[in-house]
Amino acid sequence: MTVLTTPLSAASPVPLRGIGVDVCLCTFRRPQVVETLASIAAQRVPPGLRLRVIVADNDDTPSAKDRVQAAAVEHGLTLAYLHAPARNISVARNACLAVARADWLAFIDDDEVAAPDWLAELLACATAEGADAVFGPAVAIYPPDAPRWISGNDFLSNHPVRRDGRVETGHSCNALIRRAALPPGLTFRPDLGQTGGEDTEFFFRLGRSGAAMAICPTALVTEPAAAHRLRWGWLAERRMAEGRHYAGASGRGRVALALTGAAKAAACMAVALPLALMPERAARWALRGMFHAGVTAGAIAPHNRRRAYGV
Repeated sequence: MTVLTTPLSAASPVPLRGIGVDVCLCTFRRPQVVETLASIAAQRVPPGLRLRVIVADNDDTPSAKDRVQAAAVEHGLTLAYLHAPARNISVARNACLAVARADWLAFIDDDEVAAPDWLAELLACATAEGADAVFGPAVAIYPPDAPRWISGNDFLSNHPVRRDGRVETGHSCNALIRRAALPPGLTFRPDLGQTGGEDTEFFFRLGRSGAAMAICPTALVTEPAAAHRLRWGWLAERRMAEGRHYAGASGRGRVALALTGAAKAAACMAVALPLALMPERAARWALRGMFHAGVTAGAIAPHNRRRAYGV
């Protein structure tokens, strides 16, 4: 591990002196990580807040080390660089948890750019809500030639949601966690570190441990919509996978999930089919149906052979 000790200087009106935040950033062969680091350095953070960035490089070799350290020096970031070779995002995230020492842990992806008030908004929301974990939206930036049925529905953005009026889980693409609220031994499951869903499962367990969780819609990060994601096949596979992840992590009865998932999938498809001449509306209902079909599949056969990370 390499540690740089140059402090980050910034200012914000939120009075949280003496508080520390470790920003956890896992990376795997993405040069865009330098833009993410630049956006972290540009944060307008509360006066006196101690900020450190922990970068866990998940590649077989420490391929990101030079660019990450150079960016930290350029922007005056306090950095802990970790080489966590496994091509398994859970291993990288657990490496961050192992070295984190701050009051709060923030998570952001290596292809995202944080708005200047991202951390200040998350911290303010945590204080106002008395929350142990706060989730913000990750907003996709679409190219001009993106299909309208995708960009119009904003399928590639990630907006945290409430179910039955409460936050059940979240995603690590934009999250803040009070470190003291983490139960002993709570880590990301390595068996989900290549299939996906490891963060959904992690936050489900955090919520069931009694942690209070909230949503902060003003804590924004953005990410470019990758070209390979702008197609039906990728989106349908993703929605199916999200449904499987939800079924496996929710802790609800498998029989009930399978029955309700199948009924909801059928209902969504019944709405989508007559809308074939209205692609935006049809796609919205069809992909909702794919999610519920994934819930059904995950309830019937929990094992997931999909590999979405480290390839």
